[in-house]
Amino acid sequence: MESMILRNYRDSDAGAISELFREVYGDQYAQTEVYLPCLISQKHAQKRWHSLVAVQGEKIRGHATLFRQATNAQDAELALSVVHPDTRGQHIATRLGEQLLTHAQALGCRSVSIKQVTHHPYSQRMASRLGFHNTGLLPDYVRSPFGCKTPETLVLGVRAIDGYQRPLPEQTWPASCHSFMQRLSEMFGVANSMPRWRGAPVQLEQHGNRHEMLLEKLDPPLLNELKTLPRHWLISIRLNLSRHFAADLHSLNDLGFAFTGLAPALDNRGGWLALFHRGCRPRKLALHCPHIQQLHDQAQRQLALGARPDA
Repeated sequence: MESMILRNYRDSDAGAISELFREVYGDQYAQTEVYLPCLISQKHAQKRWHSLVAVQGEKIRGHATLFRQATNAQDAELALSVVHPDTRGQHIATRLGEQLLTHAQALGCRSVSIKQVTHHPYSQRMASRLGFHNTGLLPDYVRSPFGCKTPETLVLGVRAIDGYQRPLPEQTWPASCHSFMQRLSEMFGVANSMPRWRGAPVQLEQHGNRHEMLLEKLDPPLLNELKTLPRHWLISIRLNLSRHFAADLHSLNDLGFAFTGLAPALDNRGGWLALFHRGCRPRKLALHCPHIQQLHDQAQRQLALGARPDA
């Protein structure tokens, strides 16, 4: 059997990478750019994707990319990891990830995030081996790439690069999430002052049946408007994490939103976003990380009861 070689992406690889995704996922993969080789080439030409491939003989058998929102972005995502079933068990995805994390340092990135599927434990185990710390859950986030009727819930992981810290605002965390938030504070540090907000204070996008809001802060008028939104909507809120977190948690819990952790703010300003969700499907998950398992179980209980936990 020919040995597996890991190398940088070449312009001539686009078609083979697209075909690899089709072989593994059929037409179910949520990020549809992979089905158009011209878009794969375009993303690399724009230097937004930095990919590695695993090659055996003349065939591409594995792929992963480092994705950045812009060429000067200091935060990246390790994404689009795919390995042909015939070559699994050789830790190819982990090897690709290790090299891309080294490349992230060379690009001047401060942190790298990863989204891990919950349909199986393999990507969660890989993220742990690569040194990612799990920070949150994204319920019902993407169309399932495994042919399931229900959307896939993802685990979000973050790894600091070259000792960079992304501190949380120093405060006493509410009892309902104290152990989880204290653990993240110990991993990423704490600070008295936080980066300034950039962009509009309220942003709303729709992704499939999910309504995703990005908020600088909560105030009474905005909370009153949130109350009027249909209860059956799947709403994901990413709220700037501040020293008002305890009050924000209380207010959103009262509106039926469950807290599901943190996500890094990806606009070169650092900082964190608190994740809140309402309208998610009830589901049982067996997760690799016990801290995220506890967060998921608590959120599921809250969503089922429609009640606010003791803050």
